[in-house]
Amino acid sequence: MKIVVAGGTGCVGAQLAEILRRQGHEVRIAARASGVDVITRQGLDEVMVGADVVIDVLNSPSFDDAPAMAFFQTSSRNLLEAASAEGVRHYLALSIVGCERLQGSGYFRAKLAQENLVRDGGVPYSILRATQFFEFLDRVVDDGLDGDVVRLAPARVQFIAAEDVAAALADIVDRAPANDTLEVAGPDPFRLDDLVQRFMTARQDERPVVAEPTALYFGTPLGDETLIADGNPRFGHTEFDLWLKRANKSAD
Repeated sequence: MKIVVAGGTGCVGAQLAEILRRQGHEVRIAARASGVDVITRQGLDEVMVGADVVIDVLNSPSFDDAPAMAFFQTSSRNLLEAASAEGVRHYLALSIVGCERLQGSGYFRAKLAQENLVRDGGVPYSILRATQFFEFLDRVVDDGLDGDVVRLAPARVQFIAAEDVAAALADIVDRAPANDTLEVAGPDPFRLDDLVQRFMTARQDERPVVAEPTALYFGTPLGDETLIADGNPRFGHTEFDLWLKRANKSAD
């Protein structure tokens, strides 16, 4: 198939593009690095010609409320319009497990708005919600930082490796559009504060992690079910210790 990967140079997108190419698909990258700007639509119609599938793994360059909302709404509308005009058979969008439960955060409100645009976009679709990425842990540390202490809610989480998310997306490409929301989660549950402490210890970061039930996660409260997949999710296979070993090796 001819597959357009919007955001195909990012953390998930680059790995996804490589998997799809190994599967024999023709992959086109819609990213500024390849001359396509999904906000201004520069190069978008051209990259979409003849496409069978569009996969949107774009991420906002800003976590601030207004810029994130503007980015996801504009990029999604432009991609959906271009996909519809070309008769794309399957529009696959990556979203976040629990985004509807994290509405105290403008970023997660923007992701939910993106999902609604995809549902109403008139193109057969699948939405894959993934749990938080292991690759995101640096930002979690920064968000929880209070002086020299990292304060985090001891809530249950199911972090996942980005490579497992890419594999799940590649698998869904070969299926009929679900016209529904699917989920993928990490293989093991953790407490957020414990997971971050293990991450920081492996990085020889001696700042203490304090479990604080009222600590906010990117501006919104966390409970034990907030970031946990519902129903019958697909599970990634990369365990945290293996991911951490690979990440530390890459850092060296």
